Amino acid sequence: MPGPDTPEKIRDRTPLRYPPHILEEIRQRLPASDIVGRRVRLKKAGREWRGLSPFNAEKTPSFYVNDQKQFYHCFSSGKHGDVFKFLMETEGLSFPEAVERLASEAGVVLPKPSPETERAEEQRKGALEVMELAAVYFEEQLKSQRGGQARDYLDRRALGEGVRRQFRLGYATSERYALRDHLAGKGVEKELMLELGLLATSESVAVPFDKFRDRVIFPITDIRGRVVAFGGRAMQADAKAKYLNSPETPLFHKGRMLYNLNAARKAAHDRGTIIAVEGYVDVIAMTLAGHAETVAPLGTALTEDQLALLWRHGDEPILCFDGDKAGQKAAFRALDVALPMLEPGKSLRFAMLPQGQDPDDLLRSGGASAIDAVLEGARPLVEMLWARESEAGPLDTPERRAGMARTLREAVSGIRDETVRRFYRDDIEDRLRGLSGGGAGGRGERGNYRQGGSSNRQGGETFRRRPRPGDPPPSPRIDFKFSPLLSSATPPPRGSAFREREAMIVSSLLVHPELLGIEEEALSELELDNPDAQLLRGVLLDRAADDTTSDSEIMASRLDRAGLTDAAARLAALVRPGDRWALDPHVDPARLETTLRQAVILHRKAGTLNSELRQAERALVDDETEANFAWLCDVKERLAVIAGADAEAEDPETDESSTL
Repeated sequence: MPGPDTPEKIRDRTPLRYPPHILEEIRQRLPASDIVGRRVRLKKAGREWRGLSPFNAEKTPSFYVNDQKQFYHCFSSGKHGDVFKFLMETEGLSFPEAVERLASEAGVVLPKPSPETERAEEQRKGALEVMELAAVYFEEQLKSQRGGQARDYLDRRALGEGVRRQFRLGYATSERYALRDHLAGKGVEKELMLELGLLATSESVAVPFDKFRDRVIFPITDIRGRVVAFGGRAMQADAKAKYLNSPETPLFHKGRMLYNLNAARKAAHDRGTIIAVEGYVDVIAMTLAGHAETVAPLGTALTEDQLALLWRHGDEPILCFDGDKAGQKAAFRALDVALPMLEPGKSLRFAMLPQGQDPDDLLRSGGASAIDAVLEGARPLVEMLWARESEAGPLDTPERRAGMARTLREAVSGIRDETVRRFYRDDIEDRLRGLSGGGAGGRGERGNYRQGGSSNRQGGETFRRRPRPGDPPPSPRIDFKFSPLLSSATPPPRGSAFREREAMIVSSLLVHPELLGIEEEALSELELDNPDAQLLRGVLLDRAADDTTSDSEIMASRLDRAGLTDAAARLAALVRPGDRWALDPHVDPARLETTLRQAVILHRKAGTLNSELRQAERALVDDETEANFAWLCDVKERLAVIAGADAEAEDPETDESSTL
C-alpha cells in the first residue's frame, strides 16, 4: 500500500501547475519565521528562531526555524519541512491550498495548468542546461592555449587555479561566433541562445553574434547554484564597457539576485552576518580574506529585493564600498533604499574602504588584517545618514543648518515602521541640538569643546578633546572633592516650570493646530520630559506632515482615534493658571502666537542649559579643574536667569491674563 501523501509526492504529481522556480520564488519572498511566527511565538536564538512546539505540549522549546534554509524542525515530534508543509501540518490545508495562499501573500502569480505551462517548464529546464553548457565551454577556453592572456591577467590579480575552479571562472575568446557554433553543434537553437542573452544583434549586423568576446567570464548562479547568467570583464583597455552582464532573461532578473549568494549562505549563517561589495572580483577578494559570507549586486544599485535577501541572512548586513566618489554614491543610494524598509532589529552597517582602493587592492597591499580592520569600523546607518548631510557643505549659518535639519527630518519621515521612525527622529533631533554654530571650517561640530578636561556629549558617551598645538596650558586642578551624586547616570528631575511650560506649548497647539505651520520645526526640536507630551507631539507632527488644514474639532477626532484624549486632558491640567488663557479656542491669535513663540524660545534655552549642566557636572567629576568648576557655575547662572523669567511670567502683577 502506498504511503501517505507528502508535499514532495504531491509536487511530483503536479509539476506543471507549480514549477520548482515558482515555489522557490515564494520561499524567497516570505521568510519562514514570518509564516511560522503567526502560530508559534518565536524568539531569536543565535542565528535561528526558537519556540514551543506547535505539535506537542512542552515547557522547554524544541522547535526551531531557519530563515536561511527556509526550514523548520521540531525535535519533540521529529516533524520538519518548509512553509508549505507547515501550513499543511498546522492548518490542514492541501498542498495546492498552501501554495495558493502563500503565493497570494508573496505577490507571485501562479501559472494555470495547461499544455503551455508544461512546455514553458520544459523550456526552462532546457534553458538551464544550455547555460551550463556555456559555462563549461567558457571554463575550457580559459584552460586552453587561447586563454593564456586571460590566465596571466588573473594570475597578476592573485586569482590562481584554485580560485578559478572555485568560482568557475572562464574565458570568452575574441572570435565572433565561437560560442554560437559550439552550442549549435550540440543542437541548441539560435532563438534560445538569443533569449538567454548569449547572442546579440545590432541594426548594422543581421546575423546574431556572441555577446561575450575577449572577456574573463564570471558565471552567475541562482540560489540553488544553477548558472543563469554571466558577467564578463574586458581584456582590452579600450573596450566600450569594462564589465558586461547578461541582459534580463526568463532565468535572470538582476534586481532580484545577488552574485555568490548560493556559496555565501552557509558562511553567513555560521557568522550571523553577510557582506555586500560592489563587484565580482571584490567578492573573490573578500572570500580570499576569510569572508566567504560576501555577495554583490549585479551591476545595479542595491534594490529592495536584494536588500530583503541580505536581511534574510543577517540582521545588520555590512555594505562594503570602494573608497572613491562612486563608492560613496553607491552607499548613499543604498541608504535611501533601506530607510523606508527599516524594522526593529533590521538595519545596515557601512564599511568604507580607503580612498582609491577596492577590496582586491586592499587585500594585496595590506592583507586580510586590513580587510578585517575596515569591517570592524563599519558605521551604523544613522551615522551614515548624519554624515551625508552634515558633510555635504558648510554649516556656518543658521539657514544652512536649518536646511540640513529639514532634509534629515524628511528622510526620517519616510521610515514606514512607526517605532523605528520614532527612535530615528529622537536620535536626529538630539544630534541637531548638539550642533554648534560651526567654526572656521564651517562643518558645525557637535557639542561645545572646553579647555582643560572638557567633554563633548556624543552618542550617550563623554569624549575629551585632545590638546592641539597653540592651546593654553591646562587649567589648574581644584583641591576639593566634588559630590559623587553628580556622576549618576540618571539626570536630576527638571523644575516644575519646565514641566508646566512644555504642557502649555503642546496643549495650546492641540487647541490651535493652525499655528503648527509656524512652530512645527521648533516643536520637533524641543526636549519634552512628560510622556503624554511626547506622544501628543507625535500626533501634532504627523498632522503637520499631512500638509492639510485642520481645526480643533478635527484634532480632537484624531486624538480620539489615537486613544490619546485622556493624555491631552492630563497634560492640560498641568498648565499653570496664568497660562490657561492660551487654551481658550477664541483667544486673540496674534497674542497667542507671540506668547507661544516666546515660550518655545525659553523652553529651548532651558533644555539646552539643562543638557549642558549635566555635561558640566560630569566633566567636573571626571576632572576637577578650575575651568570645569567655572563652567558649571556659568551654566547655573544662566539657568537662574531662565528661572527668573519663569517667575516673572507667573507674577500676577506682570501677567496680562490678570487684567482680562
